Amino acid sequence: MKLILSLDTTADQLPPGHAATVLAVQAGRGVALRLRTLGLRPGSVVRALAHGPLRGPVILEVEGTRLALGRGIARRILVRPHP
Repeated sequence: MKLILSLDTTADQLPPGHAATVLAVQAGRGVALRLRTLGLRPGSVVRALAHGPLRGPVILEVEGTRLALGRGIARRILVRPHP
């Protein structure tokens, strides 16, 4: 039996200071379109800057822009962390 380990995670789980490549945005059409216009699309590189206190927003940097996303939205962004 072959064991396959996946390091893919969601943007809300990415530790501050770490970068990752966006694999997919698993959201409704409106939310996915809005995130695409902000630069969050498959293949783009994001870096986690901070996580708000008490389950507050996740701060990401994409294409030189800082984005504050609620955890529910960040949880819908599938990413592959960089080594």
